[in-house]
Formats: sequence, structure tokens, C-alpha cells
Amino acid sequence: MIVFDLRCGHDHVFEAWFGSSDDYADQKRRGLLSCPMCGDVAIEKAVMAPNVSAKGNSRSEPSNVPMAAGAQAPAEHSPAEVKAMLAMLARAQSAMLEKSEWVGRDFADRARAMHLGESDQSAIHGEVSPEQAKALVDEGVPVAPLPFPVVPPEAQN
Repeated sequence: MIVFDLRCGHDHVFEAWFGSSDDYADQKRRGLLSCPMCGDVAIEKAVMAPNVSAKGNSRSEPSNVPMAAGAQAPAEHSPAEVKAMLAMLARAQSAMLEKSEWVGRDFADRARAMHLGESDQSAIHGEVSPEQAKALVDEGVPVAPLPFPVVPPEAQN
């Protein structure tokens, strides 16, 4: 698995996981990528900072890292800003799910059938085990985890 920071045409940055760089390129070519915040399909890779752990016996000291002209340093956000961003992401997920069909534990079979052209393409969401999710990704089926848990319709009050 590989994770990329992606940016839409409206400068929303979000994280997406792919089985490989080729999977990202294939999904982009087929127009399967869209911004979870606004739905924009003009998606490009965003600049990512490497996530390198410090040695356990080393001190954390700021370093002078050269930056390209026009590049911005990572923003620091207050807890209130983080809470507001998470609320915005939750609203975006909710809006997307309103246009999607809950298929429960049939998700893997339905997603695979759409990928293989055995059924019509449609927006679906449901449940899979970690093993099923890995198998779908390994097969190149375009799936992504939802950022927030979803309560199945039969379990809602």
C-alpha cells in the first residue's frame, strides 16, 4: 500500500491510499478520483513531507530544510480549527453517502462485479474484512476506506 496527498482544483488537500503508484495512475486516467470535500475531479499529487521517525536517543531539534520558491511551510492548526475541519469532512462523507447505496457485507462481491464489468457502475458503500479489502486493492478494484465509521441502516434508531 502507498499513501499520497492529493490536491483538487480548489486546493483541498486529502490523503488517499493505493495498492501502488500504477494503481494511482490508472485510477486518475480512468477519472475515478474525486475530492471528498467538493467532488472536483481535477486531482493532482500534492507535495508530501516524508514521515521519518527520529531515533529513540536523539533530541528533536528544528532543522533548516530548503524549500522551493513559492512553497509553504506546513500549517499548524488550533484544536478548534482541527475540530472544524473534521466536522467539514464528516459532512462531506455524509453528503457522499446520501448518493450511495448501502450494500452491507455484499460490498466486496458488488465492487468486484462492477470492476469486471459484470454489473452497472454505481456508488456503493458497505463492510469488508481487512483481508477482503486487501484482496480488492490487490485486484485493482477502486475502493477506499471511509474516514468515519458508518452505522448500518438496520442498526440505526
